[in-house]
Amino acid sequence: MNGYPFVRYVTALIAGIVCYVQLPDYYSIPAGLLVFGAALYLWSFVRYARNSIKPIQISAGIGGLMMLMAFGWAITYQRTASNKPDHLVHLTDTLRAYEGVVSAQPEERAKTYRVELEIRRGKWQNDQWRSLTGRVIVYLDKANVPMPRYGEVWLVSGMPRTIDPPLNPGEFNYKRYLSYRNIYHQEYLRPFQRHILGIEPPNRLTQLASIVNRWADSVITYQVGTRPEFGVVNAMILGVRDDLDTELYQAYSTAGAIHILSVSGLHVGILFAVLTYLLSFLNKRPRGKLLMAALQLGILWFYALVTGFSPPVLRSAGMFTLLILANAFGRQHHLVNTLGASAFFILCVDPYAVFSAGFQLSYLAVAGIGAWQSSLYQSLTFQNKWVNRLWELTAVALIAQLITFPLGVFYFHQFPTYFLLANPIVIGMSELLLPLAMSTLALSWVPYVSEILGWLLQKTAWLLNYSVRLTSQLPGATWDGLWLSPMAMLLTYSVILAAIALLITRNRTYIWLTSVLALWLAGLIGWDDYLKTHQRRLAVHFLPHRTAISLTDGLQSTLLTDLDPADTRSYDFYLKNTFGQWGISEPAIARIRRNFSETEPTINVSAYRQTRDYALWVWRGKTIFLVNNLSNRQHWRLPAVVDYLIIRRNALQDWQQLNGRIVARHIVFDDSNKTPLTDKLLGEARQLGISCYSVRQMGAYVAELD
Repeated sequence: MNGYPFVRYVTALIAGIVCYVQLPDYYSIPAGLLVFGAALYLWSFVRYARNSIKPIQISAGIGGLMMLMAFGWAITYQRTASNKPDHLVHLTDTLRAYEGVVSAQPEERAKTYRVELEIRRGKWQNDQWRSLTGRVIVYLDKANVPMPRYGEVWLVSGMPRTIDPPLNPGEFNYKRYLSYRNIYHQEYLRPFQRHILGIEPPNRLTQLASIVNRWADSVITYQVGTRPEFGVVNAMILGVRDDLDTELYQAYSTAGAIHILSVSGLHVGILFAVLTYLLSFLNKRPRGKLLMAALQLGILWFYALVTGFSPPVLRSAGMFTLLILANAFGRQHHLVNTLGASAFFILCVDPYAVFSAGFQLSYLAVAGIGAWQSSLYQSLTFQNKWVNRLWELTAVALIAQLITFPLGVFYFHQFPTYFLLANPIVIGMSELLLPLAMSTLALSWVPYVSEILGWLLQKTAWLLNYSVRLTSQLPGATWDGLWLSPMAMLLTYSVILAAIALLITRNRTYIWLTSVLALWLAGLIGWDDYLKTHQRRLAVHFLPHRTAISLTDGLQSTLLTDLDPADTRSYDFYLKNTFGQWGISEPAIARIRRNFSETEPTINVSAYRQTRDYALWVWRGKTIFLVNNLSNRQHWRLPAVVDYLIIRRNALQDWQQLNGRIVARHIVFDDSNKTPLTDKLLGEARQLGISCYSVRQMGAYVAELD
């Protein structure tokens, strides 16, 4: 580690950042680290001033790292917006209206515009305006409303609500994801609920990036023409996925090429590699390195400008800027240390970037490629230069996939089977597409040349789409529903690193280490599989304004729901991860109709009775009673106690309706009930001593059965 000082620095900084996120209220931790680190640093020089150098380096180094940990804690505290006393999260009074400015490039969705507002002040019930800070995600109804612009100042009526935490097991934690961007609230607006007061861009450079981004979008859309092709180009160059249809997006996901559709460090790296190759002739000329560096920096930062200063592109552009400057001035550098330096400075500005999947995957991929791609590439040689080039791209794809797949499975729960087939093609086509797109933008004002470049760009994008579609249609193109616990992910990385160390050093010690780690990992996965095959549970899931009940036995599950079969997006967001975490690839679906008598009978239910107003099922010795009508006109009653009473569609208006009719051990309200009604009933239940459960307020109800 002596040759990689910034690796040590960034490791200490990350430790401090994680320490703050886990223990934000323990102010004694950074204070103690700072005091003891400074004391150790000073003591090392005083105690060993005239002695050997080595103890000075060790003691001072440990002290310096402790101070860097304290610094990481401090900058994370300072960059956490909710720590400000006038932040939106500290509101206790009702807010009538607030004024905010559009602080990021708005995004167009199917029915709304997604807009980030930076709040500047708020208006309370007494009509007083006071200073107020915070960021809000606003979803503005698109009805006859033009696309909002960066820098617009809005007057918004109403009060934003806090973002919901995940309410189902395994559900994506959108609340935490946005909190890392200092966003804690959201609001859905009709056009009449906001008024545009003017234009006051918070940052002129970001405003310029927004203007350039829109201009580039218009140029690419015009020059490429066909929707599938300009949709892919816009996604790769501008980070805009609005023009991608669902089928094409799914094809990229299945082929393991979805990363190419998000502007990221990969695109900057490809552009950097292409520029280095095309401009390499300048190295032989006087001051050619400086000219080459100037051209590379100009094009890379122009690309960052075109993307609207996308955060992943900014991070990668900063990293490659350090590499370019080091090469230009003839400074020796180690890639790993340069990566550490870029990560250090990025985290000083945005400490929460360390929790971004894109940040983690980008740095892992670049570090892995820099460390091992050359050795793997040189292990095989081919006489044909085109075959050799294909092997070079394959080596890049193999190393990148090897080093990132545990983290990719941990975050995204799938693995592309044919990544070795798809990724070399995708990377090779991207090496053509990215320079073509940049040339099309740069020369869009030149007649004929712009048309030729646009035609070439369209054909390249078409060929890329065609290759991805072919790969995605191969049998078994993706392994879906994969789950790794944090411990299993760390063990997987440990096995990979131990195996690589074995190959490099040929040391027999690593044989034992790799074997022990692999057995540990196999035992952990085997135990998890055992638990899944013996699981048995009933769950009432949270599904907005819908009913979703699952009956799970081993690796089989039945989902009873009134969700529209065409609404795959809701299923994927709210329920897919739950079943994936339970080891269930695809639950059997039983549709619940408005009239229970028309509902499909469920699988493995030993007995059931269904009428217009209720459904009674017996499953694994437990009685489950669903009701959607308890009106006084119906005089039915249950002769025995039921285990689970699930109330839906506002069936219960008053607790008196249950008297003499239903006795249940567990009462659950699903989200097909109106929230105000459920809140009222929960309040009354607390006063009456009735135990009940609401999935809207408490999350999914999960009962483990023997």
